Amino acid sequence: MTVQKDHFVQDLIDQYSGSLVRFLSTRVASEEDAADIAQEAFVRLYKLKDPHKLENARAYLYQVASNIAIDNQRRAVLHTKWVNQEVSDNQEDTLADRLEAENPERHLQNIQHLERVYRIVDDLPEKCRQVFLMHRTQHLTYSQIAAEMELSVSSVEKYILQALRHCRAAID
Repeated sequence: MTVQKDHFVQDLIDQYSGSLVRFLSTRVASEEDAADIAQEAFVRLYKLKDPHKLENARAYLYQVASNIAIDNQRRAVLHTKWVNQEVSDNQEDTLADRLEAENPERHLQNIQHLERVYRIVDDLPEKCRQVFLMHRTQHLTYSQIAAEMELSVSSVEKYILQALRHCRAAID
């Protein structure tokens, strides 16, 4: 059974991989994202109990890939909204911080807060921390980080989101 399933999925990969990536490339930001989505679609197909019993495996594959692309776009929109809200909140806090900066007690609180932030970031898993710091301290784009760390852009996005969630939870 598994051998039959392996051959069936491998035949689909050989037959449709290139065209599926091209199809997805018109719907997502980069060819790397398209390749990641195509791979995820093939994995989902492989996870089916009997994929060889599908009436139209090609249609199923393209529909799954399209759904994954839509889900990724929705997550990206939510992520962008969340980041923009964070930036907006931080800009409001910055003005108040500047007004209180001359206060020695406030200065000590800022130092303690910064030490806490360092501990929170140090608690992140290694790759997640590395991606987060490259983005926040070196101001690298997701694509630049992906290229340097040999990751997909979607993996970089996931690491950034994981880091932001971790920091938010630890601070709250």
